Amino acid sequence: MFIDKAKIFIKSGNGGDGAVSFRREKYVPFGGPDGGDAGKGGDIVFVVDSSMRTLLDFRYKTKHIAERGENGGASNMFGKNGEDVVIKVPAGTVIKDFETGGILADLKEDNQKFIAAKGGRGGRGNSRFATATRQAPDFAEPGMPGEERWVVLELKLLADVGLIGFPNVGKSTILSRVTAAKPKIANYPFTTLSPNLGVVNIKGLKGFVIADMPGLIEGAHGGTGLGIEFLRHVERTKVLVHVIDISGIEGRDPLDDFEKINSELYKYSEKLAKKPQIVAANKFDLPNAEENYEKLKKEMDKRNIKVFKVSAATNKGLNELMRYVASVLDTFKDDDEYEEIYVPENKKFTYEIHRAPDGAYEVSGSFVDRLLQSVNIYDAESLRYFHKVIEKRGIMKELRDMGIHEGDTVRMNSFEFDFIE
Repeated sequence: MFIDKAKIFIKSGNGGDGAVSFRREKYVPFGGPDGGDAGKGGDIVFVVDSSMRTLLDFRYKTKHIAERGENGGASNMFGKNGEDVVIKVPAGTVIKDFETGGILADLKEDNQKFIAAKGGRGGRGNSRFATATRQAPDFAEPGMPGEERWVVLELKLLADVGLIGFPNVGKSTILSRVTAAKPKIANYPFTTLSPNLGVVNIKGLKGFVIADMPGLIEGAHGGTGLGIEFLRHVERTKVLVHVIDISGIEGRDPLDDFEKINSELYKYSEKLAKKPQIVAANKFDLPNAEENYEKLKKEMDKRNIKVFKVSAATNKGLNELMRYVASVLDTFKDDDEYEEIYVPENKKFTYEIHRAPDGAYEVSGSFVDRLLQSVNIYDAESLRYFHKVIEKRGIMKELRDMGIHEGDTVRMNSFEFDFIE
């Protein structure tokens, strides 16, 4: 089964919590703080595995969660870092943020790595907060949370040349003639339900990868037929070989076929429509082929598009076609598939202040949650640290700017205190 798109949930590990501990030795009754730092949470790492061909595995496993960092311990013991989760994907996988649609990474090379979610930093133990004036801190830092998001994986085949055209024009037969690939071939539309790849090796010329793309029809750019499920694969190719049934045996006009397919390419991607095209006028061994060929070639000459007479059934003209394709590839200059890579917004700890109905100043948000986790509000030294942090963060200044007066109540979650200058 060929699966080329998947949606999965990823979450890196939270950092562990720093330890609160004091030395306990026989002749040291009042030992100093020795709480150790915690370990970092595990990352979510994507790695290209050249042996993979589809995204099938992600149909059955949609959630990938990394290990949490270990908490710090006594005697300045550091917590162990959480294990990373390594997710293997085939070459040609594009990773997108589901919420924004932005591209996080474009993985093309074997063993290429991308950290999609970084593990949270481990919290610092209480020994890190000891100072000359704060010799016995009774608090430590909690770990930072890991990152989490839904991502979409899209597989775009890495082929140099793409065979495009309407269903049943002979793309699969051409592929089977010029490569060792053995695609399924039958005389009905949509025989090809997934792209087939093969390598063209011509003596004296550099080999290249060619892909037989499933047939396109009108409305493909909007999802009709096999639609955009396979249009995305054409994006990777450098050159397009447009296979046309020049005999018109199925009642279609070859020139009209050319226009319709190119219209679909343009509607899906203007960049895709501008790729170099070579026309393979297939089924030239059938009646009416010569007349239709002259009409098509006259129009293609105006557009500076090369047309080859070929017959996949008899192998006629295919060697000349492939040699010309190889010469075009030799002069091809590759450019980056994606010029802009989406960088997710760094989720920093934030807060907001508003007046409650009872007149209190309420400060809430992720910054407040984490700060209250890290301090012991019943310990004098810890409270002094708490006030120092909110002053440094600018919360006290903001309260003054809002017009707070001495004695007014400040509420942070369930913790309340009176404002005093």
